[in-house]
Amino acid sequence: MIYTVTFNPAIDYVVGLNELNLGEVNRTDSERMFFGGKGINVSIVLAELGIHSTALGFTAGFTGKAIEDGLSEMGIDTDFVRLSNGNSRINVKINSGVETEINGQGPNIDNIALDKLFQKLDKIQDGDTLVLAGSIPKTLPSDIYEIIMSKLSDKKIKVIVDASGDLLLNVLKYHPYLIKPNSHELSELFNVELTSDNDIIKYAKKLKEMGAENVLVSMAENGALLLDSEGNIHKFGVCKGTVINSVGAGDSMLAGFIAGSANGDLEYALKLGTACGGATAFSYGLAKKDFIDSLLADFA
Repeated sequence: MIYTVTFNPAIDYVVGLNELNLGEVNRTDSERMFFGGKGINVSIVLAELGIHSTALGFTAGFTGKAIEDGLSEMGIDTDFVRLSNGNSRINVKINSGVETEINGQGPNIDNIALDKLFQKLDKIQDGDTLVLAGSIPKTLPSDIYEIIMSKLSDKKIKVIVDASGDLLLNVLKYHPYLIKPNSHELSELFNVELTSDNDIIKYAKKLKEMGAENVLVSMAENGALLLDSEGNIHKFGVCKGTVINSVGAGDSMLAGFIAGSANGDLEYALKLGTACGGATAFSYGLAKKDFIDSLLADFA
């Protein structure tokens, strides 16, 4: 079983307009709503690929109920901790030639709620996969990923971490199965400028030396690079298409990689991950299977 954790789920309200004029009434040309959060994005794309997962995390209020119901309609099991106060956040994404985001804070998560999440995580069994993705709400301990991995360290679980900064560095001692920094995050981790694939490989190896089993680096227009547990390097370029959406592309790549690696073929996993990331980048929303399949065929 695959479990994804989203500490601060959201409804993403995406609006398009020709021009955004501050201080004036602006009328939209288009409006779309999506259920968001990095772990949730992974679960949604996995479902498109026919892979079952359970979404964990916290929800609150009428927006939280809408998130749970919407995911259930997509065939995704949900086992969120329901908070008694507040509402799950709404993020406003404005497309007006450039992308502007206004992200909500989300509800307060207290220790009682956190203990309930730990109880759910305790049910994860050997052989399962756990995805920890995204930033941490300010109401949670800054070392929450470390706490979770420590609690599960006696189980044979594949833990995948998609985070940045110290949130990522501090979990490496628990040997996550896979980490997925992008090239910008990788440069920030080591305070260096990355100017070539060799630079990226050099610092991916440092992350592996620090404890990561596999390191997947997304490189925007330069594709993606994987340093696997055996020290082998795999690289794929980007799919051909017009980028119209950056939200969720990295999460889609991660979902594709998870699905593709089920049989141990990491070369195919990187290929499927690249196709999933492209299908989201070229769409108004997360990747759909038909589009993923068509991009995957281009690699044949």
